[in-house]
Amino acid sequence: MLFDDTYRTISGNAESLFKDKGSKFLSYAFSIRNENEAKLHLAGLRELHPRAVHHCYAYRLGLDRMSYRMSDDGEPSGTAGRPILNTLYSRDITNILVVVIRYFGGTLLSVPGLINAYKTATELALDEAEIITSHLFQNYQLVFSYIQMNEVMRIVKEMELPVTEQHFEMECVMAVEVRTTLVERFVSRCEKVEGLMLNLI
Repeated sequence: MLFDDTYRTISGNAESLFKDKGSKFLSYAFSIRNENEAKLHLAGLRELHPRAVHHCYAYRLGLDRMSYRMSDDGEPSGTAGRPILNTLYSRDITNILVVVIRYFGGTLLSVPGLINAYKTATELALDEAEIITSHLFQNYQLVFSYIQMNEVMRIVKEMELPVTEQHFEMECVMAVEVRTTLVERFVSRCEKVEGLMLNLI
């Protein structure tokens, strides 16, 4: 198979704590599906920890290594966001946000000390998280009449497609999730059903 649609992520959220020379590093790991969810979690943590000195983070989305963002949030460049992100790469997990919040303990940490602290804090949060294997999906909307109901339901059943919504009124509307590796087969089967409208959503 040329294209694999599986990826590793975390189920739910996790948190941990790492201390070094009086500084406290609170780490939070969140399962996210998009950039917006990452922003909401960050905003929530800023409200929860308004007196913390730094809110450093990194998140990664999708399977390529280009969809990521990181922030040192005032720490020396490369000492916080990058170690967090590198840990996500080394654990081979994606669709995840890790935020490490630092409460300063009065003693300055060296650059290697900071890198180690943010890396360790990230690892501890990930150790608390449950790692799961998930799949990339595309969402399709099917619009059809009652006459095509049996044919459509056969495709959904045989391909074991999760139905995310359905309305059966004058016309039938159904939304399904299709694994990326099955899209071609799904589309060609749907094209054989006369009068069926297929929309990518």
